[in-house]
Order: sequence, then structure tokens, then C-alpha cells
Amino acid sequence: MHRTRTTPHPARSTLRPRLAAAVLALLGSTALVACGDDSEPGAAVPEGADHNAADVRFVTEMIPHHAQALRMVDMAEGRDLTPEAEQLMADIEAAQTPEIEQMSRWLEEWDQPVPDTSDGMGMMGGDGMDMDDMEHMGDMLGAMSEEALAELDGAEGTVFERMWLQMMIEHHEGAIEMSETELDEGEHQGTLDLAASIIESQRAEIDLMESMLER
Repeated sequence: MHRTRTTPHPARSTLRPRLAAAVLALLGSTALVACGDDSEPGAAVPEGADHNAADVRFVTEMIPHHAQALRMVDMAEGRDLTPEAEQLMADIEAAQTPEIEQMSRWLEEWDQPVPDTSDGMGMMGGDGMDMDDMEHMGDMLGAMSEEALAELDGAEGTVFERMWLQMMIEHHEGAIEMSETELDEGEHQGTLDLAASIIESQRAEIDLMESMLER
């Protein structure tokens, strides 16, 4: 497999400062609470609201799910990757960063807790999470365990890219399943539109990743 990367990919190098600025701005604008909050998401939705408990649950769980995908993109920084993988990672970063921001705004508007993704500029994991948070991520559809992420981080060369693609396919499949549940049970138009968009875009990315693995 021909590899050409010797300097940071332009798409990634321009996105990285924007990602940092966007997520840090988000963190500065709201009080965040940990994912391990004991309350059930959406438990206090007022009667007559334009959203329901399913909308709150979807957004509350998709924020850390997206954040873990961004963490996986961040783990690829500085590695020798194919141009196609570089572009895929840039696309994921460009799509999911503003989606995290939008979902956080919805939770604020609904007076619901916003998951804490402050560790590593929005990346879940590390010192910013306690054991309950890590276990919660492990239960989430398609989410990677800390052990799996550690194995990925320790991989080198072509092994890293192939492992990353395999893990991101599973991660995307989880996001699609979560989004399908939202389409079945939610009622807020914005979250329904987002769920439909996630299904369409991540199915296309799964097709791309599967074709990359076959080469």
C-alpha cells in the first residue's frame, strides 16, 4: 500500500486549530456535568415541550459517542497514513465537531445536563473520566473500551490504519443504531434531522472503510 505522508495533511492541519477553538469555546459557554450523572436522561421533560425523553437520551448519549470518534481521529495525528484515510478522518472531524456543539446547545435549551467531554479538547477518556464514566462508554452502542483504544494507540504502521478502520466501522454501526432508535421514538425535528443525517453519512463512510479494507 503506497503511503505518501511526510507532513501533516492540509485538511487535518487546518481543522485541528478550528477543532480546538470550537470545543474550547463551547466549554467556556456552558457548565458541563459528567456523563456518569445518576439521573435518567430526559426524566424531567416538561409536558408540552417540543422534545421528549427519547430526544434527550439520543443527544446525551451521542455527544460522548461523537467525542470518542474525535479521540480516535486525534490518535492518528502524526502517523503514516494513506491519503484516503487522512481525508476520511478530516471529514469525520469536520462533521462531528459542529454536531457536538449543536447537541450541547439543545441540552442547554432543554435545561438538561450536558455530558462532560472536556478532557483532551472534547475527547473522552484519560484523567477527565472516572470509572463510572468509562463503564458507561463501554455500554454505549459501538463505543470502544479503554483497553481497545490502548491497543489501537500501541499499533504501528499499516496495522494501525487497518485496526482504526475496523474499529470505526463498529463505532459507526453503533451510531446508526442509536439514530434509528431516535427516528422511531423521538419527536424533536432538529434531532430527527440529525439522526437521519448521521445514518446517511455514516453508512456511506462504512461502505468506504469496507472498500479500503478490501485492498
